[in-house]
Amino acid sequence: MSFTNGLAIVGGLTVVFHLLKLAWRSWCGLREFILSKFWRVNLRTYGQWAVVTGATSGIGKAYAIELARKGLDVVLVSRSYDKLQMVAKEIEDQYGRRTRTIQVDFMDGHSIYQVIAEGLRGLEIGILVNNVGMTYSEHFAYFLEIPDAEQKITQVINCNVLSVPQITRVVLPGMVERGKGLIINVSSLVGTRPQPLLSLYCATKIFVTYFSQCLSAEYKSKGITVQCVAPFMVSTNMTFNMAVNCFVKSASEYVHEALNTVGHSIYTSGCLSHALQDLALTILLPDWLRMSSFFITKLRSLEKKSIHRRRMCKEKEWFSQKEE
Repeated sequence: MSFTNGLAIVGGLTVVFHLLKLAWRSWCGLREFILSKFWRVNLRTYGQWAVVTGATSGIGKAYAIELARKGLDVVLVSRSYDKLQMVAKEIEDQYGRRTRTIQVDFMDGHSIYQVIAEGLRGLEIGILVNNVGMTYSEHFAYFLEIPDAEQKITQVINCNVLSVPQITRVVLPGMVERGKGLIINVSSLVGTRPQPLLSLYCATKIFVTYFSQCLSAEYKSKGITVQCVAPFMVSTNMTFNMAVNCFVKSASEYVHEALNTVGHSIYTSGCLSHALQDLALTILLPDWLRMSSFFITKLRSLEKKSIHRRRMCKEKEWFSQKEE
């Protein structure tokens, strides 16, 4: 065999390998985001109750309502008593499902988990949604610009990191005993790779991603499904209720699509729009550019302009209200 023929064979095998890889990824994407709309998992088979943390607004509230709509009773866990009662009443009135509420502040650390364990005692918990999370600044900021840094760092880690394994520890034994259960951990596409000016937040989210993947590997043989959901931009209080468009999903729309992916993927962007945005950013914004001083400077400049625009809009709203 000549050297040229050898190179041709190697080149051909390489092309075939990449074509097969592309075909497999295309099939996975088709199944995850398109076929899943018609090929859904019956969530009621996991158990009677679902537990949702951070359940009074945004993605957490949307999960609670969507799970109730699908026939599950829901335990709502959050810090605001009034909001807990409002969401519980909405679920009971609209969907006729039972609810329980547990009022705790996840920023308080390990002391709250005994309270949560007591509140969940005796319930057949089939689904756990670890959604609760917080950010520490209204805009992109250097690490040393975190307001009230000593306290805020601990609060963010308690809320975004500690909550996930601690509540999983409480709920998982019952799932293992019954041989079935679903754990959904909400991460973020911001946490898929290092993001300067969001250093602490993206670090907490990559913890959620890795913990979910490892937990899935450990417990899938015991009948437990662990899924990590990593949304991009969703219109919630955390994102200043951004206008919904083809790039930004409403919380209810996003969760409806994300729940369809259960059983089809253990790690998902939740919807096709966010998956395509992630792919585009991976290509157009490689690590070397995103981590460069040039990009950080430009990002800060854009952020300052955005803050100025928001202030101008608030001032216009204030003056218009005053004139009325």
